[in-house]
Order: sequence, then C-alpha cells, then structure tokens
Amino acid sequence: MRGAAAGVFKYLPHTGSVAGITAHPSAPRKIYSCTHEGEICLMDMEKEIFHMIYLCDYAAFCLCQAPDHATSLYFGEGNGKLKAFDERAGKVSSKWKLHCDCISSIDFNPDNPNMLATSSLDNTACLWDLRNMKMLKPESLKVVKHKMQVHSAYFSPSGSFLATTSHDNAVGILSVRNCDNLFFLKHTSPSSTFKASWGWNDSDLLLGTQRDIAIISVGHEDNNISTSCNARIESEHMTEAPRLFAMHPYRLGCLACVGSNKVFLWTPEQDTEQKHVPKSD
Repeated sequence: MRGAAAGVFKYLPHTGSVAGITAHPSAPRKIYSCTHEGEICLMDMEKEIFHMIYLCDYAAFCLCQAPDHATSLYFGEGNGKLKAFDERAGKVSSKWKLHCDCISSIDFNPDNPNMLATSSLDNTACLWDLRNMKMLKPESLKVVKHKMQVHSAYFSPSGSFLATTSHDNAVGILSVRNCDNLFFLKHTSPSSTFKASWGWNDSDLLLGTQRDIAIISVGHEDNNISTSCNARIESEHMTEAPRLFAMHPYRLGCLACVGSNKVFLWTPEQDTEQKHVPKSD
C-alpha cells in the first residue's frame, strides 16, 4: 500500500496496467484482478495481502466470477481463450477457444448461471451455455456481429436482454428469450472503448457522451425492441466523457463512473440536472 488520504488507499500488486477487477457478493473481502501482462492476483482485504494465483500465456483483458460459485473465476486471454480457475484446487479446471481475438468482457446471466456472454475484438459478441460447451470448437447459442471491435456485452438485471457496444459506435440490444430479436442503436462516443451499463432495471441503459450520461429507455412490445433517450445526467465537475459505470447493488440511485483519470459519484441525496429530450430514431 502506498499512501492513504481521505479514506483512499492505493495498492500496487502488479507491475503493469490493471485490466479487470472483480469481487463476489458472497465474499466481498476477496478481490481478484488481472493485467495485460497476464497476471491473475487475489487480494485479502482484511490482511491487505496479494497473491498471484495464475500467470496467463497471453494478456488477460477481463475476468468474472460465477454467480453461484465464489471460488470459480473465469478470465479471457488475448488469444481468444476463456479459462475457468478453481481457487480451491489452485488450477485451471477448464478452457475453451471461443474467439479469434482478445476476449474483452465476460458476463453471467443473473437468471441463469449456466449462460454467459463474451465480447471480443474479433467484432463479435456471443452467448454460451456452459453445460454444452466443448473444449474443441464450442458452439454458441447466438452470435451478435458488429462492423468493428466489440468492447462489452452485459446482461440486464433480469437477464432478459444483452447490450453490446462496439468501436463502430453502435449499441446492440438482444432479446435473450428470442435471439432473433436484435436491435442496433447508433451512439457516438468520444471514447472508442465506451461500454454501456444497465441501471437497476431492464428499462434503463446508461451511455456516456461528451460531458454527460444519457439514460436510454429500452422498450419491448409486440416482440419489437425500441429505445428513446429518457434523460441526461450532468455535472459541472464532469468535464471528461464517462466511459465505465458501476451501480451500487443495494442503494438505488447511487452511481459511479470514470472519465479520463477521474472518478465521479452520484448519490440519491445529490441534486443532478436532468434534461428530457425527444425520442431517438
């Protein structure tokens, strides 16, 4: 640890840039992190001790934990492989070649722990069923194709929808229950690696713009997906384009986001200016 001021603690467990951080809700004192150097570390928050538990052959770009297993860790490598690490056994238990390029995100369906989504720099996002995944040539449930690199694929809170974001400035919204129902929303972001995040329900999708946060309302009627910009959240302190978001799991309205080297926090008690705008095309 280096320095602690105003409740902010800084740790330097890695030699390179950190690509992902995750903690399981049932074990919040155990924090996993990965780096572009391929290091997978586990931190004990109570003891403030880091252990490198695995070293990948390639860069590790993302990691995620299985919702029903706090000791199971999944991470994506730069060669398109997904690996499952068993903390109790201290080794990789399974691995699959899912993509032709880097895996940029991993997310489990909140309603179905056997379903996961991956996005990749090979211009695709895919749905998978862990029960039917073969080590050689696994077959996906659905492939969402973009024109350029895909940086994220995240499920909505109920698991009914999947939102994908791409370098082609498009946001894909897929109905998980009907994979033929796919909608693309055009969104211009100053950040080429922007990621959309769901709010506290399936109706709100958060997207960063030049200097505010657009709250996109997602509708689903008569088997058709529609979107409209419902509101915008602005702050005089946010002078950078927000790129990543995190919603508090228990406090409704508590939102954090990051811009260029800055972290912004909204709380329910805080007054935020919202501007209603016409529906998008």
